Amino acid sequence: MDTSFDLDAYFGRIHWGGEVREDLQTLSGLLGAHMSRIPFEGLDVLLGRPIRLDIEGVQRKLVRDSRGGYCFEHATLFAAALEALGFHPVRHTARVVLFVPRTAAPRTHMFLTVPVREGVFVVDPGFGALAPRVPVPLIDGERVRAADNVHWMSREGQYWVLRTQVRDKVLDGWASSIDEDNLVDFELGNYFTSTHPSSPFKNHLMLRALTPRGRVSVMNRDVTVWDGPDSRQFQLADRQALRSLLAEHFGFDLASVEQLAVPSIPEWK
Repeated sequence: MDTSFDLDAYFGRIHWGGEVREDLQTLSGLLGAHMSRIPFEGLDVLLGRPIRLDIEGVQRKLVRDSRGGYCFEHATLFAAALEALGFHPVRHTARVVLFVPRTAAPRTHMFLTVPVREGVFVVDPGFGALAPRVPVPLIDGERVRAADNVHWMSREGQYWVLRTQVRDKVLDGWASSIDEDNLVDFELGNYFTSTHPSSPFKNHLMLRALTPRGRVSVMNRDVTVWDGPDSRQFQLADRQALRSLLAEHFGFDLASVEQLAVPSIPEWK
């Protein structure tokens, strides 16, 4: 347990006021509250700022400054909160296989498994658009539904694969041996992800925020807003439009995005 973790501030950030027990119901509630209030974003990578994974650093950014983060930041913060509450999360690395085969994918994703009285569950608040909003049982093929998607873990030899069904399409998200990893492994993956020229986060603008009636997703200039069963799409005209979008849907104002350079948006280089 890290005594430097400010649990009251975290509860205020995620608007949590429920009971806390070491069970699946509490774990599910905390995960849903965390993901609903803390968005997925990698803006600091595009701004050339270091991504801190120490507890003070992630609390300052994601809690006190009301920012979002990517997988390493989300998982680090959520694990610290769980430990402060008496849970025993285990930290893991994974290979993202959405766009490349496992043999070509480095260990650049961080997620947790959490044992509770009902079993062991995968918890992954920082996987962007495909992040399960509920804990996923670490049982081969056992499905859970979250919003419009269905998630399950599939065993393939020594690896576990997170699978998601989006409408009629099944997507493989990441693969992991589910070994317990060392904190330095996440520092290494975080450094690669935030600094290597080939990292998707160095080349693309990727954002997602959950809203009371849906979600908002951004890929480069393309924005999709889901409002209940309805959706609308539009393109960001410029950096000022991005700043306004952040204030309206992501809960923070970041003046520095008006100087943002995004290699995949030629006008923004």
